[in-house]
Amino acid sequence: MEKQRNLLTEGNVFRVLLTFSVPYLIANLIQALYGAVDLMVIGWYCPPESVAAVSTGTQVPQIITSMVSGLTLGGTILVGKYTGMRRQEETKKAIGTTLTVFSLAAILLTFVMLALSDPILVALQTPQESLAGAKQYVTICFCGIFFICGYNAISAILRGYGDSRSPMYFVALSCVLNIAGDVALVRFLGMGVSGVALATVFSQGISMVCAVIYLNRKRFIFTFRLSNFRIDRGLAKELARIGVPISLQECMVRLSFLFLTSVTNRLGVFAAAAVGIASKYDVFAMLPATSVASALAAITAQNYGADKPRRAQQSLIAGMVFSFLASACFWAWAQLSPETMIGIFDRDQNVIAAGIPFFTSCSYDYLAVAFVFTLNGYLNGRSQTVFTMISCCFGALALRMPLICLTYTFWPDNLFLIGCIAPAVSGFMAAYTLAYVIWSDRRRILKG
Repeated sequence: MEKQRNLLTEGNVFRVLLTFSVPYLIANLIQALYGAVDLMVIGWYCPPESVAAVSTGTQVPQIITSMVSGLTLGGTILVGKYTGMRRQEETKKAIGTTLTVFSLAAILLTFVMLALSDPILVALQTPQESLAGAKQYVTICFCGIFFICGYNAISAILRGYGDSRSPMYFVALSCVLNIAGDVALVRFLGMGVSGVALATVFSQGISMVCAVIYLNRKRFIFTFRLSNFRIDRGLAKELARIGVPISLQECMVRLSFLFLTSVTNRLGVFAAAAVGIASKYDVFAMLPATSVASALAAITAQNYGADKPRRAQQSLIAGMVFSFLASACFWAWAQLSPETMIGIFDRDQNVIAAGIPFFTSCSYDYLAVAFVFTLNGYLNGRSQTVFTMISCCFGALALRMPLICLTYTFWPDNLFLIGCIAPAVSGFMAAYTLAYVIWSDRRRILKG
């Protein structure tokens, strides 16, 4: 592990970014296949109301995943900071604190979300014919929150320590099990929506257990035994200071997408299914940016811990270029042939017709978020999470959601116009975030 630990602060900047980000990208790509495969299998073997049920149902666990990912990114930054400073004991304590906090949070979240499942689905304006299926899906997924928290916490710790490959292997195992489970439970056993949810939960649980066994056998810096699961109060406060703002900003972004789902659900099953499919492509198209952003958080944390700020800035520039070029491929596909994108998930001509105008306009967001995400990742790595939190809350609550409401009120059937909202907001956010990064870096240099 020692070689991997030093990787982020030494060597060619672009090569280090690429080497560290690509396993991150592959892991996120595989993880994104969970929801995509669920939706594909349902679309192939079940009616449109089941597609709408899964597309709506997946939005709810995703807000949990977003919240957990935000907190675990705080763990990545914390571990990366002490790893860069070469303070081994603090690194071990940071890992133990992160894992313990997430174990407790997972138990609490499970009970809370199970109690709130009905009000959430009602608030999302879930179509009546899809309500029962959506309830089945979210209930089963909520029972697997502990596995979601456990996997994400372990992966975040490894990445903060400089190892982005092991999480890729763990999620690959989970994805293979999920695909096999989806086909077996839906196609051959006819379990429908419940089948894809069960496959997801079991695959994540097996992956988490395998990760723990593997790391203990490899003599990782932290040994997974009950006596090591302790909370250091000082590190817990630091984790909260870094992680809570990230978690809140992730939740606000997800909340705005939930609001979009609730609005489009009012337009009927075909529109709901089309926007649900678009949300899956959002994940894939934005994967380069989200992966590089998360990698930048770890790289920046380690390099600032090692007193190498210039290296972190160079990594940011390389990350923005890479993210933009990668996301542009999906943008081009959406502009040239949106019907083929939708057809992969659902062959119903009504769903395709409803989705084409939305795909054409919303795909410009793929380009804008390449800058927003990477800039936020850099700032998060510098522990400037309060700014990114305020920015994301502003974008979601003051811009995206009011604009969606306004558009739906005056142009309720115009999915093209509704799709324009996300790229317009992201473009504005990218502009002022870049200005803030330039200002804050110059201020740091002057202070010296």
